[in-house]
Amino acid sequence: MRPTEVDERWKEWATPKQAEAIDAVLKHGTARAAAKALGITQSNVSEKIKLARKKAARNGYAPEHDMTRPVPDGFITKGVSTYYDRDGKAAGQWVKSSIDQDRQRELLEQWVESVSADIPRLKPLPAPEVKLNDRLLNMHVITDYHFGMLAWHREGGANWDLAIAEQMLIKAFRHMIQTSPPAESCVIAQLGDFLHFDGLLPVTPASGHVLDADGRFPKIVDVAVRASRAIIDLALQKYKHVHLVWAEGNHDTAGSSKDRVWLAALYENEPRLTIDQSAKPYYVHQFGKTMLGFHHGHLAKPSQLPGIFAAEFAPIWGATEYRYAHCGHLHHKHELRDYPGMTVDQHRTLAAKDAYSSRHGYAAPRSADTITYHREYGQCWSATTSPEMVA
Repeated sequence: MRPTEVDERWKEWATPKQAEAIDAVLKHGTARAAAKALGITQSNVSEKIKLARKKAARNGYAPEHDMTRPVPDGFITKGVSTYYDRDGKAAGQWVKSSIDQDRQRELLEQWVESVSADIPRLKPLPAPEVKLNDRLLNMHVITDYHFGMLAWHREGGANWDLAIAEQMLIKAFRHMIQTSPPAESCVIAQLGDFLHFDGLLPVTPASGHVLDADGRFPKIVDVAVRASRAIIDLALQKYKHVHLVWAEGNHDTAGSSKDRVWLAALYENEPRLTIDQSAKPYYVHQFGKTMLGFHHGHLAKPSQLPGIFAAEFAPIWGATEYRYAHCGHLHHKHELRDYPGMTVDQHRTLAAKDAYSSRHGYAAPRSADTITYHREYGQCWSATTSPEMVA
């Protein structure tokens, strides 16, 4: 590989290491000389440049094929049609592009981080003065809440819109914390799909399925933010320590990462609240001898979770005796599954059934769970909250 075979423009789409390999070949004349200068193998240099070249082509830049019109950042080339004149020269070209979901998510996260500095910080709330049990932790599970979904009682048995969803969440959460033991610590486990969809269009992010939506996306976000703050403040009023898990779901893949950033900025001055900022869709919290793992359930089956958590969080796995994983996604509950080393629990949703769920015969009851863990002995108490209990 020589400099004449390497295009410096490939660096626009290359990783830092790939760009380094391109510069080395351009400077030293051959892949072998570049490899020697970089202290790596020649095949490694060639592979890095090959990957950069492929990424440039995916973005619409491959001059050897008359593709010289790259698409903007956040998009990916879907197809290129070129027509030629009698002399075989390119006379015109159509470039089709589509959204690059991974890059769009990166750009969104970068934007959220950049504007989070302007979010006004809340003042800390006073800690509860009552005596609390420092050996207990209450975990309140909210999953698949689907803010922004629209449901009709004649299709799914119950109505669901933004107003109903906001009132239900606050009433249910208040009931959950009022009826649970006087623990000193709390985990709010929001297990994903808090929002029904992830952008201005009411479609699922991955497949583009059209969804029944109540209102415009900015309005949905406004209500969801207000409800989120309400349940966090309720928890801070009862518990001395609150840990928040805001999991990624398949309906709000980008929105969940945004929510974690703005919540951390908003409550930056609240020393009694911690927020899991993991960029991976697997989250963990340790309480004494107990390990609590969380995953929405869209990327791994229950049987896979023990292995994933053992590998991803080996130090916590090794330091605990009682291990529990919690997931949602399917909107119905399975009995506790005891796998080697970990028990997996799948949770129901409080949300009503939309037209899709109703037409496919999904008939699980609606509920949310509170589970109490002892610092030394693991799970010791649980309770269920249903819509009927807080109506």
